[in-house]
Amino acid sequence: MPSDLEQIETIKSQTLAIVAQITADPKPSYSIDGQKVSWSEYLSRLQATVDWCERKLAGQQPFEIHSQGTT
Repeated sequence: MPSDLEQIETIKSQTLAIVAQITADPKPSYSIDGQKVSWSEYLSRLQATVDWCERKLAGQQPFEIHSQGTT
């Protein structure tokens, strides 16, 4: 079973692939028989998912803090 980190990386990768598909061939938003399809809203949600993944992945990265004392 993949780790949480691997699953988040997979979600990010899959979401970016969908973003690439829908931005390569953009479609207009429309309503039909009372059902509304908003491609811009869908794209915003996908971008929010990528942002969430990046925040989670950044929290897993090792980091250094550089500080300097003064006298």
